[in-house]
Amino acid sequence: MDGGGRNVGPVGAEGPLGGPGPLGQASLGHGSLGPAAGTVASVRGALAARLRRFTPPGRRSRLALPIERRVPRHLGTAAMSVSFAALALASFVGTGAYDRFVAENGRPLDVLARLAGFGVERVTISGIARLYEREVLQAAGIDGHSSVVFFDVAEARERLLAVPLIASASVRKVYPNEIVITQVEREPAALWQRNGEIAVIAADGTVIDQMRDDRYAALPLVVGDDANLKLKDYLALIEAAGSLAERVKAGTYVSGRRWTLKLDGVDIRLPETGATEALARLVKLERDNRLLEKDIIAVDLRMPDRIVVRLTEEAAAARAESQKKSKTKGTST
Repeated sequence: MDGGGRNVGPVGAEGPLGGPGPLGQASLGHGSLGPAAGTVASVRGALAARLRRFTPPGRRSRLALPIERRVPRHLGTAAMSVSFAALALASFVGTGAYDRFVAENGRPLDVLARLAGFGVERVTISGIARLYEREVLQAAGIDGHSSVVFFDVAEARERLLAVPLIASASVRKVYPNEIVITQVEREPAALWQRNGEIAVIAADGTVIDQMRDDRYAALPLVVGDDANLKLKDYLALIEAAGSLAERVKAGTYVSGRRWTLKLDGVDIRLPETGATEALARLVKLERDNRLLEKDIIAVDLRMPDRIVVRLTEEAAAARAESQKKSKTKGTST
């Protein structure tokens, strides 16, 4: 104790954390730094001892390494390169340059396959009847940029089956440079006109194509709502028309009940029932009297006991004038 009642000697053998007491630093060589520096050093040593006690040996050795030895070499350079590449790719796609590249050269994978010698150089198509080769190639997704390696045969088959005229199809690859397509087309039976548009239909009335050129021009033509569903009845009428069948240009299904046949400038109005019998009467009249060669525009066969004929305007005017002269002559006499 000094004169002021303070303890100037060591308080104990150890400090609060198990190290030397505050005044026991002389033995560590810190006498010149004073009591405060020795206290700080002892606290740090105690903390380090506790960290070593609770840190696994493997982890302890890694923590002891400098950071430049813990991080793989060139990691930062690689990360920056990947970032710049991602930005460049995003810019390439976002500006439309990628789409232009694909349009001009094809997909990158196809480009690589073609360079390796696996480009599509030959396409063999069997079963073509009315489709054109270019239509089949377009439907299958084959062009000058395609490659055999990355050509999806399943997708091509689905695309072909989406064409109404194709009933079935198969697609296969023949390495290194060939695609083989085998297809079966539906048989077109007639043309169907409705609302000014003409479609190609099968025998059951299913629309299988559009009238885009003259390849279907020779098919029978039916007109009107639901006329496609009555195609079988119409074809039966054409067969019953006998020698007049070649002159029939179209059949109009009227009000969902009956047919009117369009001949060379003459309409043949048929009844709802007994249409084939009515046509037989017309065939006989034409054979015996050449009825359709006269100046008429319509023949009405809807009444079973008579035939009503409508004359052309000129013939009607001439007939009216003739009747007028006949009446005048009869009055004067």
